[in-house]
Amino acid sequence: DVDRVRFKAVEESNQPPVAGLDASDELIVPGASVKFDASRIWKAILRAAESIGGCRQDFLPGINDRIFDAYGTDEKIAEFLADAVVVCLNSDPHHLISNFPPTIETIQDEVLHALRSYGFQNTADAYECYRWGRHWLREGAITKDTFVGNGFPRERMAQTLAWNRQHGVDTVAGLNESVRSGKIRQVVAESLALYEQSLDEAAKKVLSRLNTPTGSGLRMIWVSGPSSSGKTTTTVKLTERLEKHGLRFLMLNLDDYFWSLVEHPTDWINDRNYETPEALDIQRLNQHLRALLDGRTIEKPVYSFKEGRCIASKPVRLGPDQILLLDCLQGLYPPITEGIDASAQFRLYIETQNVLLEGDGGTNRRTQFTDVRLIRRMLRDARHRNHSPLLTLLHWHYVRAGELFSIIPLSGTADHAINGGMPFDLPALKPFFFGPDGLLPQPGDFADYAGFLDARIRYERVKALLESVEGFTQEQVAGYDIIPGDAVVREFVGGGTIKIPHNE
Repeated sequence: DVDRVRFKAVEESNQPPVAGLDASDELIVPGASVKFDASRIWKAILRAAESIGGCRQDFLPGINDRIFDAYGTDEKIAEFLADAVVVCLNSDPHHLISNFPPTIETIQDEVLHALRSYGFQNTADAYECYRWGRHWLREGAITKDTFVGNGFPRERMAQTLAWNRQHGVDTVAGLNESVRSGKIRQVVAESLALYEQSLDEAAKKVLSRLNTPTGSGLRMIWVSGPSSSGKTTTTVKLTERLEKHGLRFLMLNLDDYFWSLVEHPTDWINDRNYETPEALDIQRLNQHLRALLDGRTIEKPVYSFKEGRCIASKPVRLGPDQILLLDCLQGLYPPITEGIDASAQFRLYIETQNVLLEGDGGTNRRTQFTDVRLIRRMLRDARHRNHSPLLTLLHWHYVRAGELFSIIPLSGTADHAINGGMPFDLPALKPFFFGPDGLLPQPGDFADYAGFLDARIRYERVKALLESVEGFTQEQVAGYDIIPGDAVVREFVGGGTIKIPHNE
């Protein structure tokens, strides 16, 4: 079909073809058409796979193992996946007509469709993060210096891995030995000290901004990051540090700006996508932020999640000696702060990025950051949202799509980044998922959702990960002998000494 059909990839807003991995693509004139070249697709897929350590990072017995058996090398696997993309493109009869070629966005969508359909989830995530990073680069929201590529910060990850290796918890086997021997207590204490040190650095940066001639205009602090990263604990700890220096804050809850439930479309399992920034009334939020900074009073909406709508409003005004504080998933999303000078804002970014290798490290496969956050959210949703872990798993594709579009690709714009992932997270979380009252779904629970490959992959991965980890006992987690009451993981396992409003 590639030989018989001359596709043309239409350039809209000067988007480089396929994945933007070829620097020469930037020379294409906006709106121009180019001859379809399937080799660019497989090269983009190959580079995305190589950026995470190769296709083997996505090897899944029972799902894509036959592809690995048949094609063997990363290059051949990428070619197979690129051929699948072409088949998908040819399935649309419009693309067989020269006047209706697929746009580059359509090609990119089909690349992601092919990757995820065959279980190459991590490669797809790297590709998607890179794709939207290029989008924000063209939009002027980020610069080349703040472009984060595939979303895996190599330097920070290397530092974390080195720290974990020094403490003997760089592999699951090492972590298990640390738990069994009791050495984990020292790991807990020292990893939390590292987290607190990073918070100290963030506070110093804020105070430094305020103490410079241009810093008097600092009026907003954002704490942003993907779901279940530990934003609330981090927000509380940061403000405590700053309040000791006389700073006063006005907290604005952005959940009050959700559209009414009836305005959120549902999918076939009656699920709604609350993870996209468009789930918020962004225009109204932006107007209110600018009004507050101008010293005006706003009528802030009051949203009821029980009723699924705004039920009231209340007047809010930012005092002249106050700083607006916002704990929000989407704090880096440019339309929210459109028209607000960057000098008026301090952005803190938090994500769970503990680097842990599977087993004894022999396969050189990393456990996934997002899986730790998924486990955290499964527990939080079950305990505080009356939302089953199964539904959290089925919903997570929305979470991941949202953060790969409007959170992680923009993380390079943050003024400070904090690692909210700790080596002891998994041992602390495990006891809630096994045993008589364990929350982990059973394989049969997915019988009605056979088409949800994303949920199945994540389920089998987190199940295998939790099974491989030596967990704490329920009693150990409940007490404070090992895990302090103000640790980030307390947001999820409970017993925290920091009040978490969304858990009330």
